[in-house]
Amino acid sequence: MTARTPGLTLVGPGLPPGRIPSGVVLLTDRRVARRPLVEVVARAVGGGVRWVVLREKDLPRAERAALAAELRAVLAEVGGALLVAGPDPLGGDAVHLPAAGPYPPPQHALVGRSCHDAAELDRLTTEDYVTLSPVFPTRTKPGYGPPLQPDGLRRLVAASPVPALALGGIETPAQVAACIGAGAVGVAVLGAVMRAPDPTEAATTLRDAFETALPGRPQPPTASRSKD
Repeated sequence: MTARTPGLTLVGPGLPPGRIPSGVVLLTDRRVARRPLVEVVARAVGGGVRWVVLREKDLPRAERAALAAELRAVLAEVGGALLVAGPDPLGGDAVHLPAAGPYPPPQHALVGRSCHDAAELDRLTTEDYVTLSPVFPTRTKPGYGPPLQPDGLRRLVAASPVPALALGGIETPAQVAACIGAGAVGVAVLGAVMRAPDPTEAATTLRDAFETALPGRPQPPTASRSKD
């Protein structure tokens, strides 16, 4: 499988071929959010988030579809994109699938998958990107793991045929820097923004850390492989 090129600019509605998530990607969880979910996402978008993964898989489809429409409207204002967890895109063209399936993946303009080890990476076929997790211990899924840590993340990134996002317990600039240093094209976060008193500030801090950690940028002294 040929890897897609990350970071292409979104122009107008829809996702151009080759466009994959990068930077700071926000996963939703209304149960831990300090404010209504749409408000939290809007504030995070104000802090630079341009990719959001709608989870909330316990909601009835109609409620979830309505929520997806609200979030797409927020993201459309800044040229962002909404990914929907699961094979049902809820009227859109981007989905993020679990490691368990379905296989083969459905045909959509953009398809991602959650992976945790080399065996799951070996099962990829036409997916465009993956998340690799958990990189660090996570409060959202305590006991889930064992954590990859940056060294384990680096090995899986090298084994992946498609661009990879780091996921799990990423809450600090140092952790963002460690993940980008390990080869991830971005970081997927949940609690760091959902639980934040100020989602805009939290998103801005993580976005700035990502941009600083990009290859060719000077690294701050605190950019180390820290543990949450």
